[in-house]
Amino acid sequence: MAKIIGGITTSHIPAIGVAIDKGLEDTPYYRDLFAIYPPIREWLGEEKPDIAVLFYNDHGLEMWLDKKPTYAIGCAPEYQNADEGWGIKPIPPVTGETELSWHIVNHLIENDFDPTVCQDIKVDHGATVPMTLLWPNHTYQGIKVIPVAINCERHPMPKPSRSYAFGKAIGDAIRCWDKDQKVVLLGTGGLSHQLDGPRAGILNADFDNWCMDKLVTNPEEITQFSNVDLIERGGAQMVEIAMWLAMRGAMGDGIPEERMRNYVSPISNTGVGVQLLIPQD
Repeated sequence: MAKIIGGITTSHIPAIGVAIDKGLEDTPYYRDLFAIYPPIREWLGEEKPDIAVLFYNDHGLEMWLDKKPTYAIGCAPEYQNADEGWGIKPIPPVTGETELSWHIVNHLIENDFDPTVCQDIKVDHGATVPMTLLWPNHTYQGIKVIPVAINCERHPMPKPSRSYAFGKAIGDAIRCWDKDQKVVLLGTGGLSHQLDGPRAGILNADFDNWCMDKLVTNPEEITQFSNVDLIERGGAQMVEIAMWLAMRGAMGDGIPEERMRNYVSPISNTGVGVQLLIPQD
């Protein structure tokens, strides 16, 4: 049977992708951020997961205001990418995993979730920045990826509790897949930030760290908030915690080991939280 070996949270700030392209990792502004990732890369190198299920949000490359699924799953053998305006250089395509993705889709539909199935889709910085952070120098080409998109741009958005339940259903699907494969879960985006409007630049480090605490010990406390609650506390883009909740839901009910945690703020007016969670048998 397939086994979930861990969950990783990370930002997908486009400025991070630009910094990688320009070799700015060791500059004063970015040094503390990039220093977080080598231990996680080492863990990934030791564990060698076969598949990454990547929870992200599309920022307008493929799913914009004219067509915005609440939940979408890639079922393609390959995912090309493109710069959607941030100046990030396109990277080599990400390899898909079609057999497990279709298994997940069928399991979800049997359990009252109806995701949009994408057999031809480009992925934006929401997916490519985490992949290049965790597997630098294009080494992500050695792992198969299932991108799972959650609407965090257009209202109405799914409730935090719904995204958590959605992740739980995906975790159940992975664990009942009859293949001997190791799966890592990636929850991307956030934490507190707002890109525009009168509150542009808002950060709430206390709330960010509270959410990171609860993601480990009691994620259902986070799901008690509405999207409006999250926006009031952490800005319009705080709703991206939906991807973290889906990842945590997929890990299952037990309290995981928090192998690593770090928080850097601000990077591009964003609170960046990074965690490595290991499920306990």
